[in-house]
Amino acid sequence: MASLNIESKTELRSGHEIPLLGFGVWQTPADEAERCVNEAFKAGYRHIDSAAAYRNEAGCGKAIRVTSTLPRKQIFFTSKVPRASLDYEGAKAQVDKTLAETGLEYIDLMLLHAPYGGSANRKGAWKALVEAVEAGKVRSIGVSNYGVHHLDELEKHIAELEAERGGKGKGGVLSIGQWEIHPWCARNDIAQWCSQRGVAVEAYSPLVRGERWGEPVLKKLAEKYGKSEAQVLIRWSLQKGYIPLPKSVTPERIRANADVFDFELTLEEVNELETDEYKPVCWDPNVSSLED
Repeated sequence: MASLNIESKTELRSGHEIPLLGFGVWQTPADEAERCVNEAFKAGYRHIDSAAAYRNEAGCGKAIRVTSTLPRKQIFFTSKVPRASLDYEGAKAQVDKTLAETGLEYIDLMLLHAPYGGSANRKGAWKALVEAVEAGKVRSIGVSNYGVHHLDELEKHIAELEAERGGKGKGGVLSIGQWEIHPWCARNDIAQWCSQRGVAVEAYSPLVRGERWGEPVLKKLAEKYGKSEAQVLIRWSLQKGYIPLPKSVTPERIRANADVFDFELTLEEVNELETDEYKPVCWDPNVSSLED
């Protein structure tokens, strides 16, 4: 595979680029977010993944705008529309609220956080994101925690919106999706769906919340490469072609999680580490029905 480094990016279907390593701030306390994001910047991260539901967008925005000396154009910031706002008016309002909370002039990526609310509301929420892109408030849009059946439905919604709003492109561009992905929850059906359409895949909880430390294959690879088990898991995600989003509030771990570009797993090791298990450690809206 091509050599990767901390500055590596990939181009999204929207035409914008996203750094291949992201820094997640889920469960990061609001009063700690600014510090943690700045620690991430010092470690080389340029991609911050937040959400309205995390209640720490303001701290992320302050780090980007005020305490960091990095140019805004070098930073990729993501937020998400919460399930409680998953309809047209709610998603439209959330974009403006996130801009106000962060103080940013635009959001690099806005996702629908989960596929709840029913078909009509999902379509309405997506339409609101499409309009936000057209208004220059958001640059790229996508979804999180959608199952394949939700993704198939979204394709129909995009086609419907194109017909309703005036033609090709008017239904929006699905650039990226975000899921819990790791060797014990590989979601290859979703990854294949995305690969066939050029949709980028982000992997949250790539470290499995530490619940798999000591697994024989993981431990073996960590010892072979002189790396931590966390670093091996992040490297696995990168070599699968995903965009991992490790999180930590500890400076040493923030730095260590970015130190994954001086070794490479073999293809056999990538395959050996992956399992046939389906053991998510987070919520799992992917399996919800279209009616939920």
